[in-house]
Amino acid sequence: MRHASYSNQLTFFQKLRSIDYLLLFCIILIGIASWFAMYSTDGGEILYHTRSHVIRFSIFFVMMIILSFVNIKIWYSSAYFFYFITLLLLFWASLYGITASGSKRWINLYFLNLQPSELMKIAIIVCFAKYYNRMQVVSANKLKNLLFPLLILILPIFLVVSQPDLGTSILIALSGLIVLWLAGINIKYFIYSTLVFIISAPFIISFLKPYQKLRILTFFNPDKDPLGAGYQIIQSKIAVGSGGLYGKGFLKGTQGYLEFLPEKHTDFIFTLFSEEFGFIGSVVILLIYAVIIIRILRIGSLSRSYFGRLFCYGFASAIFIYIFVNMSMVLGLLPIVGSPLPIMSYGGSSMLATMIGFAIVMSTKIYHNQFIT
Repeated sequence: MRHASYSNQLTFFQKLRSIDYLLLFCIILIGIASWFAMYSTDGGEILYHTRSHVIRFSIFFVMMIILSFVNIKIWYSSAYFFYFITLLLLFWASLYGITASGSKRWINLYFLNLQPSELMKIAIIVCFAKYYNRMQVVSANKLKNLLFPLLILILPIFLVVSQPDLGTSILIALSGLIVLWLAGINIKYFIYSTLVFIISAPFIISFLKPYQKLRILTFFNPDKDPLGAGYQIIQSKIAVGSGGLYGKGFLKGTQGYLEFLPEKHTDFIFTLFSEEFGFIGSVVILLIYAVIIIRILRIGSLSRSYFGRLFCYGFASAIFIYIFVNMSMVLGLLPIVGSPLPIMSYGGSSMLATMIGFAIVMSTKIYHNQFIT
């Protein structure tokens, strides 16, 4: 009780000192790297993508700092509400959202085209962290206690797949499954689910959209259609490989400047960065991301709140997966699934969701002595 009382009575300066400044510094470093990359995608000029990206990062970063001071108990109390609102936004996007490239995923908020599926990546982790807070592992493995998390995981996946957005639905599923694993769900359930998935894979593939099937086939043989479905991944590999050890230099990437590289400001931002800064620059970015993940895990380990600990572990794992999927995708190790690189890629919804996740992590750090019953 003394720890909880102390945590509630922290002064503003005590909260300020409790912020993880190393984590904050690494976020800023990734943000600055993304500014340079975005400036390069605009051809060395401050055009729409650069201006928009810098403004969004600045606003969301300040928002993240402000939300960091919100008591971890408030995040816990509003977890289900956050999930429910995000689910409603997903319904709205599926019915009345903006249609672009055959997909209906966005809601026009005038200042931002919001993609609710990006918010769901965070909402599902928060929701599961609350559900399993104070729940014993034995109780968590009871069938009746597995039905609720499965329901709240399947609903958004179904909605996102229908938009259609297979890549994001997979990432939402992985985010939820990670927390289930961390909560102590028996490995046999994961083994059974994997076997069922493998057996049903041919039937699942038959329900995919033609372009989704083409992406899978292109992954196995991109040279089959080098000017069509395989064009993105072939050009991406050329760009990464041509960067060499030290890169071609800032604003000197030929693949990006000669417009051979499509989607260079979003999913393939790492490709452009690798071409200009080479293997050394890519390793530096990976090391910064590694420090971010390690700091989040460290914050989780020091928290007295199981909710905060579970969220930090889940969010750190999710960040790792987003980075792994994006980089594997642009290197041709995974099919193209439309996964943005956290903070680096252009996209307001992705950055907003990521900053909310960082805010909850920071709140866990500031209120690390707060015990949630």
